[in-house]
Amino acid sequence: MIGLIKKVIGDTDQRQTKKMQKTVDEIEGYADEMKLLSDTDLAGKTENFKARYNGGEDLESLLPEAFAVVREASTRVLGLTPYQVQLMGGIVLHNGDTAEMKTGEGKTLVATMPVYLNALTGRGVHIVTVNDYLARRDSEDMGTLYRFLGLTVGLNEKGMSKDEKREAYACDVMYGTNNEFGFDYLRDNMVLYKERMVQRPLHYAIVDEVDSILIDEARTPLIISGSVEQSTEMYMQADAFVRMLREEDDYTFEEKSKNVRLTEEGVNKAENYFNTDNLFDQGNVQLTHNINQSLKAHRAMNRDDDYVVEDGEVVIVDQFTGRLMKGRRYGDGLHQAIEAKEQLPIQKESMTLASITFQNYFRMYQKLAGMTGTAKTEEEEFQNIYNMNVIGIPTNEPIVREDRSDLIYKTMDAKFKAVADDIQEIHQRGQPILVGTASVDTSEHVSKLLRKRRVPHHVLNAKNHANEAEIIKEAGQKNGVTIATNMAGRGTDIKLGEGVPDLGGLFVIGTERHESRRIDNQLRGRSGRQGDPGVSQFYLSMEDVLMRRFGSENMQNMLNKLGMEEDTPLESRMVSRAVEQAQKRVEGHNFDARKQILQYDDVMREQRDIIYEQRMDVLESDDLRENVLEMMGSVIKRTVARFTPEEEVPEDWDIEGLISELNRTVLYNGDVTQNDLYGLEPDEIDELVYGKMEANYKAKEAEIGEERMREFEKVVMLRAVDRKWMNHIDQMEQLRQGIHLRAYAQNDPLREYRFEGYNMFEDMVASIEEEVARYVIKARINNNMQREAVADESKSKAVHGNNDKEKSKKQQPARKTKEAGRNEPCPCGSGKKYKHCHGAA
Repeated sequence: MIGLIKKVIGDTDQRQTKKMQKTVDEIEGYADEMKLLSDTDLAGKTENFKARYNGGEDLESLLPEAFAVVREASTRVLGLTPYQVQLMGGIVLHNGDTAEMKTGEGKTLVATMPVYLNALTGRGVHIVTVNDYLARRDSEDMGTLYRFLGLTVGLNEKGMSKDEKREAYACDVMYGTNNEFGFDYLRDNMVLYKERMVQRPLHYAIVDEVDSILIDEARTPLIISGSVEQSTEMYMQADAFVRMLREEDDYTFEEKSKNVRLTEEGVNKAENYFNTDNLFDQGNVQLTHNINQSLKAHRAMNRDDDYVVEDGEVVIVDQFTGRLMKGRRYGDGLHQAIEAKEQLPIQKESMTLASITFQNYFRMYQKLAGMTGTAKTEEEEFQNIYNMNVIGIPTNEPIVREDRSDLIYKTMDAKFKAVADDIQEIHQRGQPILVGTASVDTSEHVSKLLRKRRVPHHVLNAKNHANEAEIIKEAGQKNGVTIATNMAGRGTDIKLGEGVPDLGGLFVIGTERHESRRIDNQLRGRSGRQGDPGVSQFYLSMEDVLMRRFGSENMQNMLNKLGMEEDTPLESRMVSRAVEQAQKRVEGHNFDARKQILQYDDVMREQRDIIYEQRMDVLESDDLRENVLEMMGSVIKRTVARFTPEEEVPEDWDIEGLISELNRTVLYNGDVTQNDLYGLEPDEIDELVYGKMEANYKAKEAEIGEERMREFEKVVMLRAVDRKWMNHIDQMEQLRQGIHLRAYAQNDPLREYRFEGYNMFEDMVASIEEEVARYVIKARINNNMQREAVADESKSKAVHGNNDKEKSKKQQPARKTKEAGRNEPCPCGSGKKYKHCHGAA
């Protein structure tokens, strides 16, 4: 069955290749014509294409000639002429699909053709890379080609000013990292003036190493957050308590899910230690949470694997690439718990101000394409979530790399001894070696073994990636030994040194299987580029994490019965198949997790779209008068309905309470009395109150002037939307954290989340309307009225898991012409003393 599926997939790629070959022939048919053009005439083709596009010709009809122009320009400017397979890759990218091209096939050059073609629309093209180095390198190298053809090129880097970013986004072509594009989107939806936005509408993006960005990082939302003053003592107390506990007696650890839970005995110890009768009392929610996070920090989070300590800070290590992720923090207090564990200064928690997943950000582009060497194993996910097909592009030269069968050892010690011995032997004959490891810890362990054998080598891991590109470039030289975590210099070619092909090319050694087959394939793909010789070999042990978590216990028992020696490797297709099945199970589990995150985030996406659209309307509008009056009308209707319920007779209505509530929001004391409302129906009360409110509104407008009233309405509305939205994000995250418990009551957690999330959103909208109504009527205005951000935009960072429980800064009420005394009535008209009302804000 699997063979049949592979055959069908392979046939699909072949059909696509045959179909594209016709277009490739058409592109190459322009070759002679293009060669005859002068540089000026060749560059002049750009304006010709733009005119034809604006005249109604579509990009598909322009494609063959436009690609031919880039092909010729590349030959002249870069000295590189795209192969036929690179032309095919360009066609796939233009169609909005993912091109799977092996390492060394020249993906950077492939992108130039669809980038040029789509830039002719004038709406901007974004090339997204995995790190700043690649973004800068490609913008400089390929930028010469685009500029030759008359296009503008920008670079989007962290730390740029808004003006610099705006200028970069205005370019025809722009390079940048996925983080920076996402952050700019969030920041744009926090600006107070439309002119301060930097992005244009999202038109077309090509994502390099698309599997890394859209798959591996899909569970890492981008979050803009603000810090808050909060005691860190509770983390220290929880840490001190957890250090006293013993596994099995006081807590249990499930390695598969990495869940750590207190046992009944552990709960009793916690209650005694913290002097409380019931650990699960409502008042102990935060304490229980801190203990659980501290347990997780100690038992499930491993130093030099999940994180490193550098310069007195806990820095996350990306589990897929091995990179240090500086500036990123685990959410929900886990980072603080790790800081307490490592006895480091505990940094403050913060509140989420804006958040989006990469999945939802990149789905906003009108057209999205990607390229990578490894995507076929995740084709279903690309199709389901991003509506992109994965098209395998044939290599320009046949792959001659020898991929050897896995060597399986009984113990980890035996495996690493064999790895070190084999490296020493291969090194002695001069063949370069790239050793791939899954963690920082493993890379340093292998390095230690090689130092004992006096084998010179480079180590490239999360602790040392400043010179990553240079180290990787040299990895193919004679006698070279390079140990690298799984990133293995993605985006940088390993070119073979003189005489190396005769030695067998680059020898790639994998010290264990990663839980994703893609990562293994990426490591293999570092060798054997463009028809070069090469070898790949993976070393496994029955004690590896993948085998422990998902391997068969029966297999271990079988090996023991066979009397397998520690130093004797086993080459078994059965074991290799078991490993692959384990990887498939993990991949399926991870896909389900990402899919679930997306389903939950889609609820937030719908709400986010509404809020951001409303916010944009506020920024773009010159006159919000009708919007404000409509909001006030809604507030009045809701208030009247609350105090005059249909199921009660009029004699039981709380008219006194109604008047008090209206005086707090849209009326002043004395505007209406109980006698005024006696005998009226609810809709008549609505009409009467609306008339009084409108009179107050007009009086205020006349007092301060229409121009100032319009700006004041913007100030109030922006602040209300931003404040309420931030609180809503936090509340939605809290709801999401506990919603899975609904499954115990046979309720679908996602359905419950949608339902309750909708109700919470409705409440938030009502709250926004009430705040706008109250401030527009009640607040006094002085001469220096201005828009103020409710949070500091500069504090942007990516957090693992959008679950930071943060508090925003206290907001100031609308500015007043005269500061009220603390014991005087509050100017807002609430009837409370100033110190108990806006004086307390």
